[in-house]
This record gives sequence, structure tokens and C-alpha cells, in this order.
Amino acid sequence: MPFLKHDNGNEKVRIFYQDYGQGDPVILIHGWPLSHQAWEGQIATLINGGYRVIAYDRRGFGKSSQPLEGYDYSSLATDLRELILHLDLTNVTLVGFSMGGGEVVRYFTDYEGDRVIKAALIASIIPLVAQKDDNPDGVPQKNLDEIMEALKNDRIGFLKGFHENFYNFDQLKGQISQASLDYDFSIASHASPIATIKAAEAWATTDFRSELKNIDVPTLILHGDADNIVPFQTSAQQAAQGIATNEYRLIKDAPHGLTLTHRDEVDKLILEFLKK
Repeated sequence: MPFLKHDNGNEKVRIFYQDYGQGDPVILIHGWPLSHQAWEGQIATLINGGYRVIAYDRRGFGKSSQPLEGYDYSSLATDLRELILHLDLTNVTLVGFSMGGGEVVRYFTDYEGDRVIKAALIASIIPLVAQKDDNPDGVPQKNLDEIMEALKNDRIGFLKGFHENFYNFDQLKGQISQASLDYDFSIASHASPIATIKAAEAWATTDFRSELKNIDVPTLILHGDADNIVPFQTSAQQAAQGIATNEYRLIKDAPHGLTLTHRDEVDKLILEFLKK
């Protein structure tokens, strides 16, 4: 199995990745608390569309190693940077889903977008999850505290309900199977408990608003207007206001997990954006 190995302070981190196809490279960065397997549909679409697709597991998740530390966004962006250098990629498009949007933005902050020509934020947490006086549409701190307490005290129980909300399962049962929920639950429950909590702290507290200006390449911003996990008002809508060159698409009735429930529409928009 292919692994990227690099130093992380006093220990080496192993990042598992898959590398498929030929053409301009597209790196897929998964959301919390899943793995690269969440991109299954998009991997097939992009390969068939003529692209080289690299999908990797964030540290602490999937097949990657599970260090005690290093779940802040600069550390995570370093993993991304090392992968790009390891594979000697150029003309890269970065695609970040949910939490993965943070690695995309931080890569432009820490590495000035080196080797990247396009970016995409899919159901992304960018720029700020938490409710603040100047971010009234964000998630109230009380709700974020409840999530952290649940992860610490009953992580498995929390994840069971989380994925139903992830896909708006009660409303979209015809578009997603119970088996798909079970599959996601299996992936998430086998992630490192430490990584699950510390990565959640990163996406819940990091404020990327001042970093949006660092993204200086064409950017696709794609979100569902029925996203119960990351409301578009506090994410995509603000990202579109802060990123200079962007294409903002809001998909009607789509939940957070729109890459599965609205796959055809999502894949079509991604391919159109890549080919422009």
C-alpha cells in the first residue's frame, strides 16, 4: 500500500494515499470524521474524465498513522505539502470537502498555493464555524461544547446519529440507503478517538476569514442549501465574498453529504469547473 512518510516532530507520520489515472492531478481531501473512501463516486468520475486522482487519509483517520498531536491546520497542511512534493505534482487542483476546506485555505497561507492552479470547496467549513458577534449565523458555542462532550463521553453513540443528520436521512431516504449510513459509521468509528476530538477542535475553532484573500486561483464553491451540519450562510456564502475569483453554486435541497445524495449534479459541476 502506498504511504507518504515524513517527520512530525519526534515521530514519523505515515499518510496513506491512492493515486489513480492519468492527466492533470486532482487531490481530494476528505471531511471529518471519514476517510478517502468518502470520495468513492468522485474518484471514478474524475478518472473517467481524464484526470489523475490522488485521495489520501488525513492523519488519525483511515489507514494513516494516529499520532497524539498535529491536528491543527498548519500541521495538516504540511501533510498535504509533503504529498505534493513526494509525488512531484504540478498544475494541481485541490478539492476539500467540509473540514478538508481548511487544508486548502491553509495551504495557500503557509505555502502560497505553490504548484496549485485551481481549488474547490465542497460543503466546506470555510471560513468560520463558530457563532461570534460578527458571525451571527455560525453554530452557537453551546452546541459545539455539546459535540465535544459527546465525543469524549460517547463517541460511538454520537457518530451513529451524526451521519443521519449528515445526509438529512429522514427527508432523503430515497436517495441514500441504510447500508451507506452503516458504511460511513464503520469508517468513522474506527478512526482514532484522539484524532476525532482534536480534529473537531480544529474545525470548530479556526477562523479562516483573514486567510481567504490568500486564495488567488479560480475556486469552485459548492454547497447544499439544506446543509444541517455547516449552514451555507456561515460558510459558502462568506467564502464567496472573500475569495476574489470564485464560482459559487448552491444546490437546492442538498444536505451536507451532497457528494453522495446529489452525486450526479456535484460531479457535473466539478468536471465543468476543471475543464474551464
